[in-house]
Formats: sequence, structure tokens, C-alpha cells
Amino acid sequence: MRPHTPRTRRSHGRWAAATGAALLTLAMAAPASSHGADRPDRSNGTFSNGTRTDGTHADEIRANDTRSYEVAGPRTAAQRTAVAATGVSVDAVRKDSVVVTANAAQVERIRAMGHRVTALPGAPDRGRAAQPYDFPPADSKYHNYARAMAEIDADIAAYPSLMSKQVIGKSYEGRDIIAVKVTNGSATTDAARPEVLFTHHQHAREHLTVEMALYLLKEFGSQYGKDARVTKMLDSRVIWIVPDVNPDGGEYDIATGTYRGWRKNRQPNAGSNSRGTDTNRNWDYKWGCCGGSSGSTGSETYRGSGPESAPEVKVVADFVRSRVVGGKQQIKAAIDFHTYSELVLWPFGWTHDDTAPGMTQDDRDAFATVGKSMAASNGYTPEQSSDLYITDGSIDDWLWGNQKVFAYTFEMYPDASGAGGGFYPPASVIDREVARNREAVLQLLENADCMYRSIGKEQQYCS
Repeated sequence: MRPHTPRTRRSHGRWAAATGAALLTLAMAAPASSHGADRPDRSNGTFSNGTRTDGTHADEIRANDTRSYEVAGPRTAAQRTAVAATGVSVDAVRKDSVVVTANAAQVERIRAMGHRVTALPGAPDRGRAAQPYDFPPADSKYHNYARAMAEIDADIAAYPSLMSKQVIGKSYEGRDIIAVKVTNGSATTDAARPEVLFTHHQHAREHLTVEMALYLLKEFGSQYGKDARVTKMLDSRVIWIVPDVNPDGGEYDIATGTYRGWRKNRQPNAGSNSRGTDTNRNWDYKWGCCGGSSGSTGSETYRGSGPESAPEVKVVADFVRSRVVGGKQQIKAAIDFHTYSELVLWPFGWTHDDTAPGMTQDDRDAFATVGKSMAASNGYTPEQSSDLYITDGSIDDWLWGNQKVFAYTFEMYPDASGAGGGFYPPASVIDREVARNREAVLQLLENADCMYRSIGKEQQYCS
């Protein structure tokens, strides 16, 4: 399938100008004074050695001086892939242009291709939070890491027979990465139930996806025993929700009480002032294979030093591998939530071909049929992810190519125009936009026991 209307890509890019974006906190402290450690200059938020009180060093800011641009000219997937190959992140795909996050050198390379490049406004200014590591006042309804974890604990306490939490690993900076199990069953009954995985917040600035996770937990808990479809799914499925894959990046994005437009994790890169790996280019399937990621540490799509070199990716990958029981993967379907562009995407991203080794025509048809049905329910655009441009090392390609999990990416609100805040939609739209995916989530759960039923081949594949 190829797009015939304007498409927007997965949010592998930045809406906002990263004024103080990716940074490697260097051990470059000045010699200690007689008073001990460097003291902060409260007038400008820095220590005497040039390190900001939020952990950012001035060298890191200079190494990651990026902002958002519109690139007029690219119309085909091949042209968009060529733009992405400069190391930019492609944030949205429009009819005759793309929105990218780029530095000055990347902009010059794009201009050399003959495209017109126009700078766009940065992240919306909604004030500054009263304390660090929190959302601006106008967006206080969003949950930072601490509040999200507290709300999840409250949900588990409210619905102990339906929910339980596992710490499946740690982020680079030591924050818990959790998986919440949602089902009405026992160890005996769970073993026979198909499992479905929902992952959120791979990219730091995509905070609406955490709200999506919190919504699902509340909806499953509150509607069990009231809504027939929810009740049936919790009685017959095991649901896993990983609400925050990249907690370090998310916290860094709001560390100043405003928005930075940060995308990657916060892992240092040896020999570079640029910090962070794009977690959604770090998965161990076709990693770095096909021009769909960057080997430059300063790139927004830096793939890392090797597959699963990002600790957050390895944590989630190890969890998925742990669900192989008796030689069979118990997770049958998945959605990885992102923003923005209002898309339902399916594999493969590494090739433009609809079928390829590891993707038969029946596989592709089942992906597309369920994907289009889900998109019809939420008003998103359905397509194979490579219809936008080539990506490699993505979670969906790994889940399907390596684990045979029917995995989708949902790009949430807003659409490709970016109207409504781009990566930072206002808090006023949270309730509407998370509920917009309720039907699609239920459809995936209902299809998870046999995705091939959607193309009339249940007997062939699932009997």
C-alpha cells in the first residue's frame, strides 16, 4: 500500500526547538574552591563550571543546537528517506513537505538537495512550573514520572484482583521501568490466554502517550463488570501495559519547568558531547541496515553503539522474551503509542515492499485489515510505516520480525499540520484524545487470539 493523500510520519522527530536539548554531563568541574563544590549562580541557573542546575553543560547545548523546520519539496517516500538520511528526525509528513528537527549543518545539506527550508516556531510557551521536573502551569494535568507512578499504584490498590505491577528493569539513570499486568484470572488460567502489550513514551517529548497508559488502566479497572466487552477481554486476555519506556528523557524534557523538545534517552555517548540514543532505532532487528537511522551521536535518530545498547530497550526486549513459554511467544499483538500525526502504522519500516522475508501476503493482509479497522474507529490514517520513509531498528519491526507479534504504532493527536501544539498538545485535549483510542484498543484485544480471522483464514492459522 502506498499513500495517495498527505501522510504524517511516526513521531521520530521533534516539534520543538531544543534550546537546551541533548547533553552529556561532563566531568569537567573546575578545581574545587575552599568552599568545596561549585555553587549555583541563581541569576542564570548555572554552576561556576558551566553546568546548569538541571544537569546540562554548556558544551552539550552547543553540541545539540537543533530546532524545527519545514522542508518544502519532498513528495515521495524515497525523497523523504533521503532527507531523513541527513540525520534529522522527520516529525510530520505533509502533501508537499516534511517537518524535521535539524541542526544548522543538516539544514545546509538539505538545502543542497534543492529543497526550501523554513524555520518554525519552537515549543509552545505555557509558562514555567513552580518547581523543576514538572509541567508548565497550563499543562499541570499531565503527569510527570512521580505522579504517574503514584496514580498507577492507586489504581492497583483500587483493583487488586485485576492489576499487579512488576519492575522489569531500570533506566540509564536508575528509574524503575514497570509493566502492569491486567487480567481477571490466576496463574493457571493466564497460561492459556493470549497476551497483548501496550508500550508508551519511547520518545521523551511525547507525554500524551503516558496519559494514554493511565487512561487504559482506569478504563479497564472501572469498567470491568460494567462494560460487556471490557469484562470479556479481561476474562480472556492478559494485558501488559508499560507506561513509560523512557522516563529519563521524559523528566529531562520538563526539567526546567518548560518544554525542551527532547527526544532520546539520557545515556552518554563515548567521545561525544551529544547525549542520548533514539530508542526506536535501537531494537535488534535490521538494526542500522537500510539508511533508516543515523550513526552520528548528535543525530535525533542516533541508533546507538549496537542493538539494545540503550538500557531501556534491553529491559523491554528482555521482558518480551520472557513471555516465551514452552517455545511459544504468549504476546500476540501490541501497540506502541507515539505522537503526533494521527496514524495507524504496521511493519515493515526497513523496506518499501509490502511483503518481504518474514512477511507473507497473508501476514500483510491481516496487519492491514485490522489496522484499517482500528483507524476507521479513531479517524487516523492507516498505512505501512515505510510508506512514509524508511526506518530501521524500530520496535514494531523487531516485535514482528523477531517475535512474530502483530505490532502497530499509533501516532496520536494532533494531525500532520501540528495545529494543537505538535508534540505538546494542551492539557485540555487529554481526555478527548485518549478516549478516542478506546474502540481501537478493544478491537485489537478482540482480534489478538487469531489475527488471521480478519482475513477469513482462522482455520488455516489458528485451529
